[in-house]
Amino acid sequence: MSWDQQQNPYQQQGYGYDYNPNPYGGQQQYAQQPYPQQQQYVDYGYTPAADQTAPLPPVVEPEPAPEQEPAPVVEEPRPGPAPDPRSKPAGRDRYFDTLRAVALIRVVTYHTFGWAWCGMVFPSMGIMFGLAGTLMAKSLERPALKVVKSRLRRLLPPFWFWGVFVVLAMLIHDWMPGWQIVYWVVPLGDPPGNAWGEQAWEILWYLRTYLWFVLLSPALLWLFRKAPIPVLLGSLAPILVLNFVWSGPDNRFGSALWDLSTYLFCWILGFAHRDGVLQRMKPALVVVASLAAVAYGGWYAFAHQADFGTYDLDENPLAQAFWSAGFVMLLMWAKAYFKIDFAWLARFRRLDRTVTVFNARAVTIYLWHEIALILAVPLIDQMWNVPAFEKWLPLDSQWFMFGVGWILIAVFIVMCGWVEDVAAKKKPKLLP
Repeated sequence: MSWDQQQNPYQQQGYGYDYNPNPYGGQQQYAQQPYPQQQQYVDYGYTPAADQTAPLPPVVEPEPAPEQEPAPVVEEPRPGPAPDPRSKPAGRDRYFDTLRAVALIRVVTYHTFGWAWCGMVFPSMGIMFGLAGTLMAKSLERPALKVVKSRLRRLLPPFWFWGVFVVLAMLIHDWMPGWQIVYWVVPLGDPPGNAWGEQAWEILWYLRTYLWFVLLSPALLWLFRKAPIPVLLGSLAPILVLNFVWSGPDNRFGSALWDLSTYLFCWILGFAHRDGVLQRMKPALVVVASLAAVAYGGWYAFAHQADFGTYDLDENPLAQAFWSAGFVMLLMWAKAYFKIDFAWLARFRRLDRTVTVFNARAVTIYLWHEIALILAVPLIDQMWNVPAFEKWLPLDSQWFMFGVGWILIAVFIVMCGWVEDVAAKKKPKLLP
């Protein structure tokens, strides 16, 4: 038998296929594979009868291997563009989520009890603007127009849904709107209303301020990245000008200007956190500057109680601006410097679940919490007519009203929170 005939005994005997010892390489013949050294031929257990006595080269028996499907071809990864140094892994930041949840609880607490010291213990609005600034800077890594449209889409439908009920209720209670009703469509100015519904609509200043920050963010972020530290420090200048030089017009534009100036530093501070500016600053400098801002804001609040009738930061824009600036800077710098992520929160399932719900329904909670507190009053009044409730429940306690208010907030989350899912182009859910 010739050497070529010994090379593929399976084909010689008419089995109808070529044996290929390399299943990953297609139908390539064994003899065609290049080897850098002399080829060794393996006896696969079959030798034609016509030449059984022919001497064969020494071989090494291979280990039997189970049959398996050919492995998929994996392409070599192609080199791509260098990653953006500002990019971060996807996913929720539980530290920021927890701050937002606590801020919402503090807002409801303040509107229930009216404690003036609440703002000093935890300046909720400054923290919420700081967190929103960070998220806005992250989103603006995409085209600015798409980001602004996305933010408007997420904000306006829940506002419209809530506004339908408030506007109809005020119309029933003798409200006669003018052309200013357009601010109930896009709240670039304070939406109008009557005194009957004031407790419900007076909270809309936050949505109006947030909307203006969203519209201004592409320009503010571009300016900030040109000169981070000067822009950050200069963001306190507008509130100083309004407080000591020019108080602005006495109209909707003037109100918006005051609120924008009060929380501008916190919003820009969100940019600084996102771009790593805070992390690169010297710790001693950050701590000293933050404490100095808090000290000045606190001093101004207490030194001007006679002017505002209280030391409540919500009534004193300059004190609010500096107190929030120092407080939020410390929180964000600590997050960046110590790499706080609150990953431990996942070990407490109920607490983690609560934080998730608060963040997914933040707009719903903020919009409906005042209506929940309003409805809690007549509901508790009806409880006085039940002797068992009158005897055993603390119906005259504000804490009891606080608890009833949260029950009603939970009802509104289930009944109205799905609007936030629709606004975000998600499948509507009773709970996220």
